[in-house]
Amino acid sequence: MSGVGRLAAKTISWALLAIVVGAGLALIVVPKATGGKPLTVLSGSMVPTYDPGDVVIVRDADTRHLEVGQVITFQPTSDDPRLTTHRVIGVTYGSEGTRYITQGDANDAPDPDPVRPAQVQGEVWYSVPLVGYVSVWMATGPLGQLVNWFAFGLIAYSVVQIGRGLRQHHRRSADQRVPAADHHERAERSDGPHEGRRTVPRQRATPR
Repeated sequence: MSGVGRLAAKTISWALLAIVVGAGLALIVVPKATGGKPLTVLSGSMVPTYDPGDVVIVRDADTRHLEVGQVITFQPTSDDPRLTTHRVIGVTYGSEGTRYITQGDANDAPDPDPVRPAQVQGEVWYSVPLVGYVSVWMATGPLGQLVNWFAFGLIAYSVVQIGRGLRQHHRRSADQRVPAADHHERAERSDGPHEGRRTVPRQRATPR
């Protein structure tokens, strides 16, 4: 493989590795570290803000003081695991307490029932486009085990590649230091006194 081919292959490998690591951080590491929860968008009610297949990261919010414009995830029906992610477009205060009026960005009308604070699961923190369906497809079914092993192998390969790169960098640095030291030593030998050698000037004969 030519030098250009090797450079292109290495660039593509590092780009793919960066994408995988970035997605892993956004979908797994950051949510677990902050108590967030990744949810896949299944409908188009929030287009163009969130498309079907996007993953939204939902974090805890003060459900008593939500503001208009916030995107929240809530449980439309108690004890129903299905969730809805819509935007708060209004807040009402009455004898029964605070109620939030919600609506999908792509919908023409608000949701039929106001949302009670107890129904709110959290607010949307950030989103990762187009990985929801892929993650669901890979995490379920017969491919789940294969994907887990592939992910483990990819992480191990990344560690090996990083270690190899560090070793090569250290070796190049050492190789650059050695010639410099040799050159300095040769310079000292050539500039220093020459003991044990004596030069006798040549005498020129005087013509008679």
